[in-house]
Amino acid sequence: MSFDVETLRAGFPSLDSGIAHFDGPGGTQTPRVVGEAIMRTLTGPLSNRGSVGRSEQLADDAVAAFRSAYADLLGADPRGIVYGRSATQITYDFSRHLAKTWNPGDEVVVSRLDHDANVRPWVQAAERAGAVLRWIELDPSTSELDTASIDAAITDRTRLVAVTAASNLLGTQPAVRAIADRAHAVDALVYVDGVHFTAHELVDVTALGSDFFVCSPYKFLGPHCAVLAAGPSLLETVVPDKLAPSTDQVPERFEFGTLPYEIMAGATAAVDFLAGIAPGGAVGRRAQLEASLHEVDAHELRMRQLIEAGLTELGETVTLWSRAERRTPTLLITVDGRDMGEAYAFLSARDVLAPSGSFYALEPFRALGLRDENALRMGVAPYTNERDVERLLEGLRDFVTAG
Repeated sequence: MSFDVETLRAGFPSLDSGIAHFDGPGGTQTPRVVGEAIMRTLTGPLSNRGSVGRSEQLADDAVAAFRSAYADLLGADPRGIVYGRSATQITYDFSRHLAKTWNPGDEVVVSRLDHDANVRPWVQAAERAGAVLRWIELDPSTSELDTASIDAAITDRTRLVAVTAASNLLGTQPAVRAIADRAHAVDALVYVDGVHFTAHELVDVTALGSDFFVCSPYKFLGPHCAVLAAGPSLLETVVPDKLAPSTDQVPERFEFGTLPYEIMAGATAAVDFLAGIAPGGAVGRRAQLEASLHEVDAHELRMRQLIEAGLTELGETVTLWSRAERRTPTLLITVDGRDMGEAYAFLSARDVLAPSGSFYALEPFRALGLRDENALRMGVAPYTNERDVERLLEGLRDFVTAG
């Protein structure tokens, strides 16, 4: 079947604003059904989880549905799905949990490609434990991780490797499975930031080789929260600090305080919305997600290629930093002699939203030699259409020629 972007767009009230959104890497727009699920759950009846009253059961059902939905989305076990407020928060939590077992001289590996949320928590945890920090370097000429530095960084003393599955800045998709295999060969754990990746690819945490995989539903049409997926048996070995009366069962022992059932319901609705994009003969939500995301991927690739062709026509003053062979439909550019903050404002005045900045991707920004705020990021989402792309390219053409 062919992807019907206009039918999909009709489900997003915010698109009636007329804004052409290329800010998806920072957070996508939200379909009506997600907002309705949040409202329906929040307005109840709703109480704390339990099995006696109907309002208690509805809360418990929301949690169970959330774990089931994200197990289907990520190819994981529902018993290993942990709710978090944000990917930053949940990574900080697990950096503290895991660092309890580290000793001076142990080694922790991070990459120059990653968002700071998958760098700084591990850097700081390593410092507290007296562990040695090692880096996988970024090749600025290709926007890819340097293969030689992967082999050099992972040693017999490595306890954990933290790496992104896709760069939120450049779209680069490194060879995570190869990195994971190298790490597992020395009995190290692998923590994968899948925040940007999950917005554009069907995830299979086992095939990817991750021990811990984190993503954020608001990057793929859901509300603001985060999800961590890990094997239940692995989670059993991780001991968090927690309140004495709280459960010791996994995954609940990693979820502190009362859960936001309405947000979990909205996050579940986002998965169901994605699964329904390509209606057909697929049986089961996982198979439906596979069919739908295949259609979305083909559409997003076509939109990305249209943008890339248009950027080429703008001339040599425009530098495209997204160069990896395998990458998401996320493009980072600079224009010689021009402030990309001005480009951001210029486009915004035309209701085209493509922000500038480093987007918390501090290490790749430094590796590329870019000045803070002097880069423009454009991200394609499932609801991006050709007219959006035309408006983006028209605005960029006028900005470049005006200089």
